[in-house]
Amino acid sequence: MRYARLGRSGLTVSRLCLGMMSYGNRTQRAWHLGEQEAEPIVRRAVEAGVTFFDTADMYDLGASEEITGRLLARLFPRRDDFVLATKVFFPMGPGRNDGGLSRKHILSAIDGSLRRLGTDHVDLYQIHRWDYQTPIEECMQALHDVVQAGKARYIGASSMFAWQFAKAQHVAPTPFASMQNHYNLIYREEEREMLPLCLDQGVGVIPYSPLARGMLSGSRERRGQPRTARSGNDPLAGEMYTGADFDVIDVVRKVAADREVPPAQVALAWLLSRPGVTAPIVGATRLAHLGDAIDAVELTLTEAETTSLQAPYRPHPVLGHH
Repeated sequence: MRYARLGRSGLTVSRLCLGMMSYGNRTQRAWHLGEQEAEPIVRRAVEAGVTFFDTADMYDLGASEEITGRLLARLFPRRDDFVLATKVFFPMGPGRNDGGLSRKHILSAIDGSLRRLGTDHVDLYQIHRWDYQTPIEECMQALHDVVQAGKARYIGASSMFAWQFAKAQHVAPTPFASMQNHYNLIYREEEREMLPLCLDQGVGVIPYSPLARGMLSGSRERRGQPRTARSGNDPLAGEMYTGADFDVIDVVRKVAADREVPPAQVALAWLLSRPGVTAPIVGATRLAHLGDAIDAVELTLTEAETTSLQAPYRPHPVLGHH
């Protein structure tokens, strides 16, 4: 495993972040893994040197946080040996103040997350989306107070427009250290404004959906046939990506065949090489998924391969901000 600083911060993380969204109750998602099924995968990640783990309060309404907390407590001898990230924004109950980024909800939500995670602090506390109903000054002051109270070491943000991120940083008593955005070989709209902003401001980029909901690993065919449990139970993929994206996937497969590696390794190696990217957030429901991600850290693409992978890209509407 390789390691890097999260942007300009002093926080060191593994160059892969294991996304814990896949672990929860199978009653919510057919492809979710329970705690016993998830443990061998998380254990293998730890053995490979992964120290960075990302979840959110809304993943299976807290079940992911509970599983994450128990697994990491068993697999690491000390709390300081790993970096734990979670998120706040989406509703956690039926009440009018059970979601969003109001001061009331943020201060309540961090306590709920810490209780489920079984720890007294998270290393990275992120806003999951932009709250159009709450003044950003209120949100950033509440996040600052969470840090001042010792409940979070750093704060981060997720999908939003670059102007929103810049506004938040401008008013922040404690600025964001990271941006968790939607970025992969078939969705590169973040290269227009968000990534240059993060590079300029020293913000670490930790992209989610690095394999485009599995499409870049070969989970779907051009005619749309699903090849995995998740791809057969994931309507968002059909809404987010189009048939033209298979032109990129075809090149990924060709480069992978020439290298004699799985397509996922090529797609992740490209993302790891992008300026400003600290650690893609990878999900894994099989040991093979994790193995591909770990091997991608050591895979260096040639300039010609990178050019060929990027050439078929077609612009997309902005996705993931709402």
